[in-house]
Amino acid sequence: MNKCLKNEEAEHCAAFSTRIINAGFEKPDVYGAINQPVYRNASFEFPDSETIAAAFQHRADLHTYSRISNPTVANFEKKIKAASGAENVIALASGMAAISNTFWAVTCAGSNIIASPHLFGNTFSFLKSTLSSFGVEVRFVDVDDLQQIAAAIDDNTCAFFAEIITNPHLEVADLPEISKILKNKNIPMIIDTTVIPWCGFDAKKAGIDVEVISTTKYISGGATSIGGAIVDYGIYDWKANQKLGILPKPKGMSRFTFKLRSEIVRNLGACMSPDTAYLQSLGMESLQLRYEQMSRTAYGLALYLSEHPKVVNVNYPKLDCSPYKAVSEKLFKGNPGAMFTISLKSKPDCYKFMDALKIIRRATNLFDNKTLVIHPESTIFGTFPPEIKKFMGVEDNLVRFSVGLEDIEDLKQDINNGLDVI
Repeated sequence: MNKCLKNEEAEHCAAFSTRIINAGFEKPDVYGAINQPVYRNASFEFPDSETIAAAFQHRADLHTYSRISNPTVANFEKKIKAASGAENVIALASGMAAISNTFWAVTCAGSNIIASPHLFGNTFSFLKSTLSSFGVEVRFVDVDDLQQIAAAIDDNTCAFFAEIITNPHLEVADLPEISKILKNKNIPMIIDTTVIPWCGFDAKKAGIDVEVISTTKYISGGATSIGGAIVDYGIYDWKANQKLGILPKPKGMSRFTFKLRSEIVRNLGACMSPDTAYLQSLGMESLQLRYEQMSRTAYGLALYLSEHPKVVNVNYPKLDCSPYKAVSEKLFKGNPGAMFTISLKSKPDCYKFMDALKIIRRATNLFDNKTLVIHPESTIFGTFPPEIKKFMGVEDNLVRFSVGLEDIEDLKQDINNGLDVI
């Protein structure tokens, strides 16, 4: 093995995929297995009473019970640390578990969150309905308006939250500029970065303090399993937080991660299973290859459809017509991922188009190896009343694509066949 990969600190000297593939086990495998074995057991044995007491009292970094920690899950978390450069990572059962656990940790009754209204449906519902029932206010702002963000912040603001690229609007907030405002007011930036993996952007450079991710997407390697992750860069000093500031500063982690590890994650029980961690660890190893191929195809399809006479509009941040092209180039190295949308003349046209597709699957999810298509207004946002859809900017003539690994010419032909029926 490369000498620079022999310890965790030095792993970051290698290139992206090399870091992930060579992230070492916590302990050497007794049989010399190349991949971390799947530890499906619930509990772990200890040599004596003092050792098990130390483990439960956080005096020893040992696994006690798989709801709390597990060797296979810990190995997956280590791969994410190697990929991201984060201080701490917590893997959970879903992306929504990552979001909910994060905000249960940082909010309290009377606090408020500054957020974009252009969010994934369940995220919006969690913030607007679930958190508000516990006395947490969510202040929705136009994240393109820096003055509006600054004006919304007060002494009870505990976080700023947005998606790195909104789904399905494909808006790109200027995170470095927003970060300047937040740092001046000592507010942490929490961003859902699901749609752009670490090989596509630098979270620290963008000013992100905490990432929440659905690992079901790019990371899982073909939609093999449901998972989520909280990625803490250890930059923000949580002593300003009403809830976390009273905690002593723990060794080796932030107050935020300590609160999650010692209370929130344990009490809510949304742990990642070891089988999921194993599958997603394998998915991590091909992440960069899949991301780059999918993104190239997405851009090629977006360019092609931007000139099709039956398509009203194409939205992809790399297109010249996108108002977010400049900020996308700044953040994502010219590669804004594998999701794009098209607008057709009407909702019935969207249905006719989708029903005629043969290769592209009608399904939810993003960044499967298979190309997927969905009508967001009637599905992801289907249970929201019309006034909320309007507030969230959800239009009924929009079709969302998640581009997979098929050949681009086959996808073009399938899309043409679908448009021919309109």
